[in-house]
Amino acid sequence: MPKLNMVQAINLALKEEMQRDKNVVLLGEDVGKDGGVFRVSEGLLDLFGHERVIDTPLAESGITGVAIGMAVYGLRPVAEIQFMGFIYPAIDQIFSHASRIRSRSRGRFTCPLVIRTPYGAGIKAPELHSESTESFFCHMPGVKVVVPSSPYNAKGLLISSIRDPDPVIFLESTRLYRSIKEEVPEGEYTIPLGKARVVREGSAVTLLAWGSMLHRTLQAIEDIDAEVIDLMTLKPFDEETMLKSVKKTGRVVIVHEAPKTCGFGAELSATIAEDAMLYLKSPIIRVTGYDVVLPLPKLEDYYIPTAARIKKAIEEVMKY
Repeated sequence: MPKLNMVQAINLALKEEMQRDKNVVLLGEDVGKDGGVFRVSEGLLDLFGHERVIDTPLAESGITGVAIGMAVYGLRPVAEIQFMGFIYPAIDQIFSHASRIRSRSRGRFTCPLVIRTPYGAGIKAPELHSESTESFFCHMPGVKVVVPSSPYNAKGLLISSIRDPDPVIFLESTRLYRSIKEEVPEGEYTIPLGKARVVREGSAVTLLAWGSMLHRTLQAIEDIDAEVIDLMTLKPFDEETMLKSVKKTGRVVIVHEAPKTCGFGAELSATIAEDAMLYLKSPIIRVTGYDVVLPLPKLEDYYIPTAARIKKAIEEVMKY
């Protein structure tokens, strides 16, 4: 079985789904001739031609609007936005149309659309290339939000997202694109949306993370009897797996690189407070990015949660 990085695994998922279903099309800036800014779609233009791999103008609202029209018409578009920091002109299309086509048409139409976009800090990119604003989209009814943390689950989650009848925001950590490799089987397999995975079992503290922060979290635990959960899907998230772990350990640390205020960790904290408060032995601690504009490259490493910050939070909850 070949070992692939995340770029290769996503490319394989796109290729296999386009071979399986002629209605799957890919569109975005430079996705064809150049193979995408990170070369995720490299080689697909040669395989599927200009009618199914479409280079677009630099216009995120236009890309998304066209993709929504394609989806309602019966295609299964996968739209690429070059960086998450560029997605904001498309929010009106996502919120006003993609998210509510099913409701607006009383179920007569759906919007099977995937919007892929690289997110997150750590590669020292310029301004607007390192955003982590997943909670914007988690607040939109009708939209799913998926964040893979490895090549294997990137492929399985992307296939599930393409086959889903409703719009999916698929966030790909730039820091993970080429930093890890693992065995990724060729051929079809899916990972269900809305299900978390227990990466490591433990009984002293629950750690919740997603995307690249999962790996920072694993670096921090070493000799600690910690249970680590990779959410994988943020919307809808797997409450059952999370609450089962919290009721077992009684302590929680949540890790994400988005700013703390109104970050998705706040939703997780609120859910735990509502449904598992009496099981808690300590306050919930969030280890996050800071409530500032994401700094330029020289200061990026100070902004992102480090293993040392995560370990300090674990030590704090373990005092109780």
